[in-house]
Amino acid sequence: MTIPTSSTSVRPVADTVENAASTPEKEQPYAALGLKPDEYDQIKSILGRRPTSGELAMYSVMWSEHCSYKSSKIYLRQFGQKVSDEMKTRLMVGMGQNAGVVDIGEGWAVTFKVESHNHPSYIEPFQGAATGVGGIVRDIISMGARPVAVMDQLRFGAIDDPDTARVVHGVVSGISFYGNCLGLPNIGGETVFDAVYQGNPLVNALAVGVLRHEDLKLANASGAGNKVVLFGARTGGDGIGGASILASDTFSEGGPTKRPAVQVGDPFAEKVLIECCLELYQGELVEAIQDLGAAGISCATSELAANGGSGMRVDLEKVLLRDPSLTPEEILMSESQERMMAIVAPEKLEAFLAVTTKWDVETSVLGEVTGDGRLQIFWHGEQIVDVDPSTVAVDGPVYERPVAYPTWIDALRDDSASALPRASDPDTLRAQFTQLVASPNLADVDWVTNQYDRYVMGNTALSFPDDSGMVRVDEHSGLGFAIATDCNGRFCQLDPYEGAKLALAEAYRNVAVTGAIPTAVTDCLNFGSPENPEVMWQFSQAVEGLSDGCLELGIPVTGGNVSFYNQTGDVPIFPTPVVGVLGIIDDVARRIPSGWQDEGENVYLLGVTAPELSGSAWAGTVHGHLGGRPPAVDLGAEKRLAELLHAASLQSLVSSAHDLSSGGLAQALAEGVMRFGIGARVWLDELMERDGVDAATALFSESTGRVIVTVPREDDVKFRGLCEGRGYPVLRIGVTDAPGDGDEPALEVQNLFTVPLAELRALSGATLPAAFGPIVAEPTGTRL
Repeated sequence: MTIPTSSTSVRPVADTVENAASTPEKEQPYAALGLKPDEYDQIKSILGRRPTSGELAMYSVMWSEHCSYKSSKIYLRQFGQKVSDEMKTRLMVGMGQNAGVVDIGEGWAVTFKVESHNHPSYIEPFQGAATGVGGIVRDIISMGARPVAVMDQLRFGAIDDPDTARVVHGVVSGISFYGNCLGLPNIGGETVFDAVYQGNPLVNALAVGVLRHEDLKLANASGAGNKVVLFGARTGGDGIGGASILASDTFSEGGPTKRPAVQVGDPFAEKVLIECCLELYQGELVEAIQDLGAAGISCATSELAANGGSGMRVDLEKVLLRDPSLTPEEILMSESQERMMAIVAPEKLEAFLAVTTKWDVETSVLGEVTGDGRLQIFWHGEQIVDVDPSTVAVDGPVYERPVAYPTWIDALRDDSASALPRASDPDTLRAQFTQLVASPNLADVDWVTNQYDRYVMGNTALSFPDDSGMVRVDEHSGLGFAIATDCNGRFCQLDPYEGAKLALAEAYRNVAVTGAIPTAVTDCLNFGSPENPEVMWQFSQAVEGLSDGCLELGIPVTGGNVSFYNQTGDVPIFPTPVVGVLGIIDDVARRIPSGWQDEGENVYLLGVTAPELSGSAWAGTVHGHLGGRPPAVDLGAEKRLAELLHAASLQSLVSSAHDLSSGGLAQALAEGVMRFGIGARVWLDELMERDGVDAATALFSESTGRVIVTVPREDDVKFRGLCEGRGYPVLRIGVTDAPGDGDEPALEVQNLFTVPLAELRALSGATLPAAFGPIVAEPTGTRL
């Protein structure tokens, strides 16, 4: 219903607080907005009346699974409970704000976070993935930081499924377009193909920013009389219901739907917004700030007011609109991109507006902070919202969902890979090795990464295909950070507790091999429907494993994201708790690459190999098998290994270091050879004898706590002494090898097989182009 406001326009009629109080019998579409009947009744109990349409809109998005964590809160509390003094040492901001912040020394801090944009990226792959990047970057801006890098963690369906190409092309081009236009290097991530993600791909995006300690900003609105200012892009009809309707429900069997709930991004507007925000911070013109992502204005107003323990009065008609026909409820729910909300002292408002005008960023003063503890929103003078903001943003429903041990898991675990035939003849081992090298999850991902600019800004020290991304923070001292993300969903399907610890261990190890000191964690926990008791068992186990693991390693979880409802019909994805680990390095000049660059160096294996093939790439690729128990992980040993690698980097004893994970020793050696084109001669006899394993296990086991390093011969004695002094298992297994006259570089596994470098590169490099077309020669997108 509308009423005329002029001869040429109409204004939607608002459902006022007064009207809500006088019409308790009015039926409201709470179910269509994602609310359960008991949740609707709880809202009426809180308000002492039925909600207005505007209030219903706010509660529906803020109480959604995506925003409120109502099914996960009782488990996530472990991250705040299992904390040691060691874990607090560098933590400046933990969970509860837009992103975690870690002190990295010399007055510098790093803020980082990973979040999901899974469902939008299936429906509209390009915009879904692009706005996932934009949203996580705004979380970083809102902490007072300059964004300096992004990463992505991608999981697609089977590589040969007809629909996979649609999703892959859209997602990768969306990420590259948005990130490249922002001028942010993409320094790492993951690309996984598995049929379990066919109807529900995972698109997780991570961003990192740097700031001086004194520039830290928080999302706490306080100070009665301070102004509430919305600035950035205009509000439109895109993304309405994205949090409550799209991200908090499963897909039906029918395929992609719900397109209007996907946001539309403009990276050029965000680039300007970044520079505008940084100038506002430099001028100390902002008291608090919040980005507008999921739940839009509903989220920004309620969270700012609740976090600051204050109230807020907002005149909603002052919001600048792209579409003047939007109703107040749609304005509150819109998730239009590239918007920020700031709290500004009255005496600084003029200077604030001068900066936004300079950057041509549209700005509107919506209202002010009050001291009454109420969030009050008006529409052309009529009150449409009157709530305690904490009931919207903080004190939503908390569920203890039914939990059930999966009926199928014991049979799965009993089906161990130990029963699979392990070849011993050279021809079969060579064939299996080359099959793994060319498999979709181990093959070269240049098809993806070539579309990303990884060196823009000039501070990238390590990127693809190294084990971690690394960025220099301070040009004078060389201070920097390294970051890696990991998760093996196959391991988590077999044992979500151990699988989460394995994801943490691998990310931790990937940071350690660069010479950095692992320091802090972010996570993106991707699971099926929380209404499935078996999924909730998986989730509870994974959170317990991750929190236990962080406590043992002494590194805190600084924040992250939970993404439920990742399933199509009744079939959930594998549990996929992506773990990101951030490390500190005092001088990026000491970084250690993942591949060797010189011939004549000794190749050492750190760690011990056990017959751990269940859940491995070998079991899946060669035998089509998933079953058994995942590899055991000793986090104490992982910590000692990281300390050993850091000590080796300080003394410049190793020229390369590469972790062993998916594909085992065989894949690590292949990647070491391909990295810079230097071959290697490797022998396995001593390894097999020492660890009591056969050749197939030596090559393909995925035992943890293992790294291969290369050591210049002049440093050999010192390196061995370092390992022996620290009591870490070490074994010389080969040498980097320059080809003889007329010989091509190759990987030779003595007494078993030799694979020339050219063949390795051809096998590894052909898989993704065969599925998706030629590799893009240059990054797409245009930078400002």
